[in-house]
Amino acid sequence: MMDPSLIATICIFVMLAMMALGIPVAISMILVSAVGMLATSGSAFTLTIFQTLPYNVASSYAFAAVPMFVLMGMIAGSTGIVGDIYRSANMWLARVRGGLYMATTIASAAFGAVNGSTIVGAAVFARIALPEMIKLGYNRGAAAGCIVGAGTFSAMIPPSITILLYGVLTSESIGQLLIAGIVPGLLTAVIYLLGIALLVRLRPGWSPPPKTSHSLGERVASLKSIWPIGIISVLVVGGIYSGFVAPSVAGAVGAFSVLMVGLAMRRIYRKELIGNIADTAVITASLFFIIMGGTAFSRLLLATGFVDDLLGLIRDTGLEPWMVILGLVGMYLVLGMLMDGVSMMVMTVPIVHPLATGLGYDPIWFAIIMIKLIELGCMTPPVGINIFAVVSAAEGQVKTREVFVGVIPFVLMEIIVLVVLLSAPSIVLWLPQAMM
Repeated sequence: MMDPSLIATICIFVMLAMMALGIPVAISMILVSAVGMLATSGSAFTLTIFQTLPYNVASSYAFAAVPMFVLMGMIAGSTGIVGDIYRSANMWLARVRGGLYMATTIASAAFGAVNGSTIVGAAVFARIALPEMIKLGYNRGAAAGCIVGAGTFSAMIPPSITILLYGVLTSESIGQLLIAGIVPGLLTAVIYLLGIALLVRLRPGWSPPPKTSHSLGERVASLKSIWPIGIISVLVVGGIYSGFVAPSVAGAVGAFSVLMVGLAMRRIYRKELIGNIADTAVITASLFFIIMGGTAFSRLLLATGFVDDLLGLIRDTGLEPWMVILGLVGMYLVLGMLMDGVSMMVMTVPIVHPLATGLGYDPIWFAIIMIKLIELGCMTPPVGINIFAVVSAAEGQVKTREVFVGVIPFVLMEIIVLVVLLSAPSIVLWLPQAMM
């Protein structure tokens, strides 16, 4: 009989080959996991796993937050509060060169507090910010690249569907993971603002000189329209941090809050709400299917002892833990060019998370590093999913080739943030460690 770890290794390569042929990620993982379990653990074990797996995944209490976080972002996009945030930020930065880049960055960070999807964030700002930037003479590729990069803030700033799925896949504290994303998310926004200020100096043709300004009264008055974000953030993020709201309940609180804000502002209607609920159901079903595949793959790795054998091999080679982390960073940068973030996470987390914790790294810190790498994957050509979300939402205003060039400066900014987080784990850990 073949060595179980060798069978698991073969399964990994077969799974990658199936994905390369265009077979959906969930189907690839489920089929490979089933065959691998049959070869290593027998039919009785395999049947037991696949009889109980769908129910265990669908009935998990932690998953209750997934559809609520998705619905929260959908309703927020329909209420028009994103446009309010963007207009307010634009008023305050109208006198600054590159002000629309900065306004998009700030508004995306604020929208991340009510939206957990990077694709939704990128698509919404492609419709709101991109036409305005093109009209005023901003470089099309750089404008779209800024939207692509800023859209990834939703993966880090809570409530984040990516962080939620990571917590479910690894059984880490979802509350601590969500709170741990706050400082890295805000740090990323600050690095973007500094990087944009430098970029418009190095490339003055990418941003026209400021032509308009607004009075102090107009700028202060614009802040009145962004009050919903503050209320929702306090309820969701503040509730999780204080311990009064469980992460699985926070999604429902957030979705209800956004709905009430939309009704109070008379910006959400029956037809839109029904559409939001239908879209939420479709997205949630696809996510659950992918998670089932990832969970089955995790069971295969556990049954074969693959991770333990890999950990032992690394220790035998004498590699330092930091070398392993750098190797994982390189691997994710390459994978990010080939597949979407959720698929990459579901496929690799069952391997890399126990590997990192086995080497002595803090699981919360390592999770945020992985989320940052997944953010990078969402914006790196040729398969950065946010790139295609922006191109699709732009409806011909910008070409894919232009976005590939324009997103490069923002990829470099993300790498700077990654280096900072790798060098100073306390930036990630101090806030979750202070939770009540």
